[in-house]
Amino acid sequence: MSGSTQYHAGLAAEDIVATDYDKRCYRIAARRWRGKSGEIDLVMRDGETVVFVEVKKSKTITRAATRLGRSQMDRICTAASEFLAGEPRGQLTDVRFDLALVDGTGAVKVIENAFGEV
Repeated sequence: MSGSTQYHAGLAAEDIVATDYDKRCYRIAARRWRGKSGEIDLVMRDGETVVFVEVKKSKTITRAATRLGRSQMDRICTAASEFLAGEPRGQLTDVRFDLALVDGTGAVKVIENAFGEV
């Protein structure tokens, strides 16, 4: 896949995941939020909880799951901390880190609280 094709496939996967969360009554707080430490694909709100979502796309769900490593999780956590600086409760905000996996057919599997699982 070329860089442009991968970029657009990533955007499409994020759209699919955002729709999945929307159907479950989550609200979108930000897409591709960028802080000094890195980017967070989706930031969702579930009531008072802020949910940071990393989206991974591959031919299969299993293959997509292998695309998240410890250093990337660390960067996402640091960027999430930056995002929380702008929240009313700051670092005391209830948070969750989800991993959303998208396969080649557009099927989605969300692993809630994934950073505790990976």
